[in-house]
Amino acid sequence: MTSKAIELPDQVGVVNVGLPLFAAAVADQGRPAVQVDWRIPAGGDPVVLAALRRLSGPLTQQVDAANAEVVRRLDTGVPMLVGVRRARDVVPQLDGRVLLHPGPAIELDQVCDPLRRSLRITAVAEGWCGTVEEADALLESAAIKLLPANEACVVAPMASVVGPSTPVWVIDLAADGARLTAFAPVGQGSGDVAWFGRDTPGARDRLVFLREAVGPVMSAAIADSGPVDVFSLAAQAVAMGDDVHVRTQAATNLLLRHLLPSLMATDHPRAAEVGRYLSANHLLFLTLAMASARTLTEWAGQVDGSSVVTTMARNGTEFGAKLPGHPQWFLAPAPMVGRALYHPGRGSADGAPDIGDSAVLELVGLGGAAAAGSPAVGQLVGGLDAAAELTAELEQVCVTRSTRFTLPTYGGRGTPLGVDVRKVVEHGITPKVTTGILHVSDGSGQVGAGVAEAPLRCFRDALLDLDARLAR
Repeated sequence: MTSKAIELPDQVGVVNVGLPLFAAAVADQGRPAVQVDWRIPAGGDPVVLAALRRLSGPLTQQVDAANAEVVRRLDTGVPMLVGVRRARDVVPQLDGRVLLHPGPAIELDQVCDPLRRSLRITAVAEGWCGTVEEADALLESAAIKLLPANEACVVAPMASVVGPSTPVWVIDLAADGARLTAFAPVGQGSGDVAWFGRDTPGARDRLVFLREAVGPVMSAAIADSGPVDVFSLAAQAVAMGDDVHVRTQAATNLLLRHLLPSLMATDHPRAAEVGRYLSANHLLFLTLAMASARTLTEWAGQVDGSSVVTTMARNGTEFGAKLPGHPQWFLAPAPMVGRALYHPGRGSADGAPDIGDSAVLELVGLGGAAAAGSPAVGQLVGGLDAAAELTAELEQVCVTRSTRFTLPTYGGRGTPLGVDVRKVVEHGITPKVTTGILHVSDGSGQVGAGVAEAPLRCFRDALLDLDARLAR
């Protein structure tokens, strides 16, 4: 028997797992090399790895079934704008001297400067006191009760505070034979405003104007027009370059076009003022989209045993996340906002930590999930390629893609949907939130915009809790 000579290939390609310098050395010699970006899951933490093995092993079928129902609800619910009302008339928790704030519950001595200012000037606008100093005294004496807006199915952007007389969007969702309702304040607009952490007379006047003029005019217009399919407008806006978070110009214009005949029919004596306010408020659609998203997360939040996140919110001190079917907040310090574009003369030392309930948008396929189609986000992060990286990164930790929000400039793909804590913890990739930046201490308002990275600790703790609950 004769042995056959072994023939070695004369063309070599390399797939390298490990140190990138090996792949680089092959590439330097003119041969194809692919570097696999591999790392130990969950940073090698044995406790977390054990939970991941159970939730992605024996418990996979159970968790995946719950996740499928959660994302179905997030993807198919149809939130409808049905009115604008004073908050006390539709939010039972606003009984007496109560203010709703963004993010998880917080003690007064932990409240950040922008939110403290917004609390004070809202108390003045409510007529509970005459000055911000008197408002401070009421807050310190606990004569004003503070509650997290999310617990009342309300969402508040940036440092917004909702008082009893605040005009709010009313969003209805017909689901499983029942009606779910969520609320958000009608947007204050730009400039000298409380939601930017201002406590000036101008900020008070804007709150009063919203209550006395904008609220009634918008209420009458919506009553005349009939219910509005909010996410139908949002889907069109995404195709026009909105991420429906830091940029909502297209969505706002679509909304105002829809309401224009009804706005023209109003006989309110301040209609002209309201028209000027609406035409200048390019972020009008933001809070409307937030309230609509909140109805979906409320519906999805009724599913038990899912690993898909249904709440992300920040109070300027802490970042909180929640899983469906479970009331517990999982907390970590609020992150700073990075990849930022600052106003002239401002920089990173001026910025406060991330704040607001608007991260709910990233959970339904908007905001950072839609960054790849938004030139405005590209301006913040260094170009459209960098914006596309935000969307691609989120895809790695989501269950599926949206069927309603699609990106023409991203291959027509749907935006990532269903943030899965298992994938977040395994890969160490957390959601990125496109957001504004408020001044940390001087009350001057917004100083820029950028991208906040959700802290990994919230998701790790949520994963361990889910594992423990399902094990029981």
